[in-house]
Amino acid sequence: MNPIVRSGVAARAGALLILLGPLVSWLAEFITAAAWQNPPYSPLYNWVSHLGLTGPPQTAFGQVANSPLGAVMDTGWVIYGILLTVGAFLVFDPRKGIRPVIIVILAVLSGVGVSLVGIVQGSTTNVDNGLIAFHTVGAQTVMLAGNLMAIAVGAGGPRIGLSSGRSIASTALGTAGLIAFPLFMADVLTGWMWNIGMFERAVIYPIMIGHALFGSSLATTRRRRVTCPRTPLEPHVAN
Repeated sequence: MNPIVRSGVAARAGALLILLGPLVSWLAEFITAAAWQNPPYSPLYNWVSHLGLTGPPQTAFGQVANSPLGAVMDTGWVIYGILLTVGAFLVFDPRKGIRPVIIVILAVLSGVGVSLVGIVQGSTTNVDNGLIAFHTVGAQTVMLAGNLMAIAVGAGGPRIGLSSGRSIASTALGTAGLIAFPLFMADVLTGWMWNIGMFERAVIYPIMIGHALFGSSLATTRRRRVTCPRTPLEPHVAN
């Protein structure tokens, strides 16, 4: 089957970047949430994007936000977006057809989206000046494009180098994220806001897990091909 990914050091580097992106974001989230102690941050109740709010405590989108290390979370999101975008360009070969082009486009949309979340905070100030539109568009773009990317990667698993198990897992993760998206939006738009952090993570975490699975699988495959090259068969010499 014709592969749609590049070969060599560049492809392996790209896979490692895609793997590193969610790990950096999760580390930034853990550090930032641990610093939020007044009151303690609740991952089920509190908005994810509130972790990136800098400055004094404020009430935004119905919740009191107090994130002393908001800049750490914002930096983590921007780095994630950059690593994902660069990694996708290094891994996928657009000369191999429409599928790699689609995956790269979805990766770029996801990368730009998550970076926008970090660059434009979901603060009351940005609500008043209208910049909140960039934050909202960024968040919803990564939620949709990121999960669609996971499905596209899973569907093209054999041509990417993924095992059947990881291909199925990627497709399942993206599908679960897309199912959770309208539930999250309903929770927001109805004003119920029940456990908004839980619904938000139900959309976001499948994307991040999918990137981690994809990046680690491809990096491992590329490393195995480099360190264990196939030895040519010796010609049989008849006596």
